[in-house]
Amino acid sequence: MTTGAIRLHGFFNSSASYRVRIALNLKGLAWGHVGVNIRSGAQNAPAYRALNPQALVPTLEVGGHRITQSLAIIDHLDRLQPAPLLVPPDGAARDRVLEIAQLIACDIHPLGNLRVLKHLTGALALSEAQKYAWIAHWVGLGFDALEALLGATDTGHWCVGGAPTLADCCLVPQVANARRSGIDIARWPRIAQIDAQARRHPAFEAAEPQRQPDFIPA
Repeated sequence: MTTGAIRLHGFFNSSASYRVRIALNLKGLAWGHVGVNIRSGAQNAPAYRALNPQALVPTLEVGGHRITQSLAIIDHLDRLQPAPLLVPPDGAARDRVLEIAQLIACDIHPLGNLRVLKHLTGALALSEAQKYAWIAHWVGLGFDALEALLGATDTGHWCVGGAPTLADCCLVPQVANARRSGIDIARWPRIAQIDAQARRHPAFEAAEPQRQPDFIPA
């Protein structure tokens, strides 16, 4: 399949960018990385805002087409390169994959987004301790629900079925975010089990933040 050049504008430590990197790697697509340093505010530059009016990462450019929002990007990749399909075509498996992915991407992730945390410690003058308590509260609520969903599915080493799906693309970056905030993932054994299995997969390993060309050591 001729796809044209694929360019992913992202940031090494952005979990939304991390999701898309995993999906691109699972599909074996060749892609180029364009670093957007959201810590320094590069996402607010006029040239980047012209690509992504929200001034967020990631943004995908493929074949002259531009797409923002990680779940929309991965949906496009499923149509561009259907094998392996990351969202099942129908049935209960499709419902569960989307349920898990949206729980993470829509309900957990946004409340720990960099721009939210900057607002908490800036305009609202919360301390660092209060900021991390905020993160732990919302991640804890979300992971409690996710653990229950995964226990009900209980299909083995992956979130749903016998192979990686969109759900796993979302889970692993969210776990990385939680660990970075000092949250003990052992509280959720099913989440921890899937994360450990996934991170041994070459596509997930290659997508890790520390392996990206724009990685900034702590």
